[in-house]
Amino acid sequence: MRKELGVGVIGLGMGRDLFYLNGDPNTRFEVRGVCGASAKKAARIAAQTGIGFSTPDYRELIRRDDIHVVAVFSPDHLHGEHCLAALRAGKHVLVTKPMVDKLSEAVAITREAEARGLKLLVGETCRWYTSFLALRRLYDDGDLGRIILAEAHYVHEIKDYFGLTPWRLEVPQDFLYGGVCHPVDSLVWFLGDVEEVHCYANRGGLSAYPREDNFLLNLRFTGGVPARVTGAYGIVQPPWPMMGITLYGTKATATATFEDFKPCQLRIVFDKLAGNEPAVIDYPADAEGAYGQGQAVRRYMAHLEDCIRNDKRPSEDAREGTKTIAALDAACRSAETGLPQKVVVPW
Repeated sequence: MRKELGVGVIGLGMGRDLFYLNGDPNTRFEVRGVCGASAKKAARIAAQTGIGFSTPDYRELIRRDDIHVVAVFSPDHLHGEHCLAALRAGKHVLVTKPMVDKLSEAVAITREAEARGLKLLVGETCRWYTSFLALRRLYDDGDLGRIILAEAHYVHEIKDYFGLTPWRLEVPQDFLYGGVCHPVDSLVWFLGDVEEVHCYANRGGLSAYPREDNFLLNLRFTGGVPARVTGAYGIVQPPWPMMGITLYGTKATATATFEDFKPCQLRIVFDKLAGNEPAVIDYPADAEGAYGQGQAVRRYMAHLEDCIRNDKRPSEDAREGTKTIAALDAACRSAETGLPQKVVVPW
């Protein structure tokens, strides 16, 4: 298959998960340039992988005529700047989670992408895990019935990660956007627009991280379904799966889980079967990629390629991604005031 779609990667942490494209004969994508904060590191990685161009300046990458898609894997607070620059240069965009950490930037990106007719996909891996996709099929097929209640969590002891990704401490990263985006987006995927959010937050104090790093959210969706989210990072890792989502339906209740580099699971109890014994499906660990999410990355890259080649709307485009950012914006306001806050999206 001819490699006709050039990809430029900004950010060489999880961004390296895209390097498989150059050896995959079943994709038209090819990584042709990389950008990292360190010129030496970017040059070394490019030389090791046979990629022809490297730079510490993302603007040089974006200007290249042989690059058609810009993949943004930079630190969270730079996503808005990098996405907008790429769109204004006429490039399609993949942006890892969170889309951005400011609602105003999400709105600007959405308007830019739609005005220019460009594709933007939010690479939210939770929508691409095998267990979560299986839950989605059950939901779409009506096997769960009407959803009554929902909950999701992402609990991940973070203190040991500051040495691996020091920007999280130096900036510092906003874990409400950079962490809680996972469970909130998972619920948005199933339930649509969030109407109101109430959030409590505290600082665990287990590291030098200076901001709140634990969050409890109550959400009400426009369809009336209430949901609960736990996002905890300033904690000792609890003895249960790192990520999970549970949907309580009129026909069944089902839970999907995920952990980095570990097997994941789907568990479901059907009301029509006596005894409430769960059916359990185990999925093997994803051992690829920087965080054991390489197969999810491959799935969303195949989806993006299909959208570009066949002019389809990405499943999580900028407008869809903004739903999650708007809910997190309301959560931020709620944590500050102690009061429930309406979700506001200006369109």
